[in-house]
Amino acid sequence: MADPRGFLKVTERELPKKRPVPVRILDWREIGEPGDRAVLKRQAGRCMDCGVPFCHQGCPLGNLIPEWNDLTWRGEGRAASDRLHATNNFPELTGRLCPAPCESSCVLGINQPAVTIKSIEQTIADEAFANGWTEPHPPARLTGKTVAVVGSGPAGLAAAQQLTRAGHTVAVYERDDRIGGLLRYGIPDFKLEKHTIDARLAQMQAEGTRFRAGIEIGRDIGWDELHERFDAIVVATGAPAARELDIPGRGLDGVHPAMTYLVQQNRAVAGTEPANQITAQGKHVVVLGGGDTGSDCIGTAHRQGALSVTNLAIGVQPPTERPEHQPWPVHPNLFEVQTSHEEGGERTYLASTVEFLANAAGEVRALKIADTEIVDGTRRPKAGTEREIPADLVLLALGFTGADASIGEALGVPFERGLPQRRPDYSTERPGVFVAGDAGRGASLIVWAIAEGRAAAAAVDAYLEGSSELPAPVRATDRPFAA
Repeated sequence: MADPRGFLKVTERELPKKRPVPVRILDWREIGEPGDRAVLKRQAGRCMDCGVPFCHQGCPLGNLIPEWNDLTWRGEGRAASDRLHATNNFPELTGRLCPAPCESSCVLGINQPAVTIKSIEQTIADEAFANGWTEPHPPARLTGKTVAVVGSGPAGLAAAQQLTRAGHTVAVYERDDRIGGLLRYGIPDFKLEKHTIDARLAQMQAEGTRFRAGIEIGRDIGWDELHERFDAIVVATGAPAARELDIPGRGLDGVHPAMTYLVQQNRAVAGTEPANQITAQGKHVVVLGGGDTGSDCIGTAHRQGALSVTNLAIGVQPPTERPEHQPWPVHPNLFEVQTSHEEGGERTYLASTVEFLANAAGEVRALKIADTEIVDGTRRPKAGTEREIPADLVLLALGFTGADASIGEALGVPFERGLPQRRPDYSTERPGVFVAGDAGRGASLIVWAIAEGRAAAAAVDAYLEGSSELPAPVRATDRPFAA
């Protein structure tokens, strides 16, 4: 245990400082500042190393949180990194992008603010890279078996690293020009600078993982051909099918899916200027959808120089404190002020979009919205509450409906509710084909993607070798607390 009286001496959360808003919206660098070592030690010392550490259950990866908190408090950074990497392939990513269900499950959270697990995790991971503690771990022997991983997001990369370390020859295929999936082109740099991804990819390459960017399976190489070439396939293509809003005016100029907008800006930051880039500069921007993708659009619009940013959500504003029907250690649905919201803009809840209105040139000029009423559990616009708000650019951040159905057709794998059917061990009806991450569970958290990638790797290893010593943290049927 770090400090037996730590949670009594320090009762408040202290988080790393963020760069001032007027400064950070002028560039695309990450908004956080390096953590203070004294603050980090105080917060790690609050961890009680509980007899039953519920943070383990809150984390799909089963991270050994009390252990690396203790080691951090003692100043043993290398040992803390080793314990962190024992369960998590990419803590530098989860420390930045995960909403931290582990903190919702922290026992200290019963009557105090939870331990700052996420910021401690990120600091350990960053120090590991800075001090050269993330050495490659190539396999001691090769099995002679080959595995194709389709998709290079967190699930695909986690599966690839685990299988490479098990001795299999692994090739990761990515249709974009660079490896990383949505980590590369879906997450803005102010949340994740891409050199962080590159550092981990260098480690994986040194271990023997092979990367094949710019190759789309189903177009450049057929799925059947891939199945013939490799002993097993892991499908980790994500759930990119965006939810649409079928209302009058949807086809107007200036109404775009959020991911189209975000990907273009990420490519621009990476040095590839997209043709006809969508920009918020000098425009009244409306973002539909109150989730993480909507928040990313808000932050991007601020940095592009939007005149105004309005965020509309159809549902009720979540409470600021844990509701009774979501008791500890359940991950609650709370009102969240993300870093992009700190930078400005207006947030409106219970707002239903009725119609996109056009100007004479056929471009969107405004939205007709109405208050949302809920009748028999169904949300709909309330008659008599219609009004207009100006909009030169509308971004649809309404969530995702599933995976690309053409994959199932090509592989002969049946789909259900927008996702390929799979067994609890991630296998499908087609021998040697496994599905992991958002492609199998629907759009979810990065920590679930990594957990599924690790578990799918264990299943593939057992399929190829008859048994496996790789850890399998979750079954394909498991679901997060919030579901």
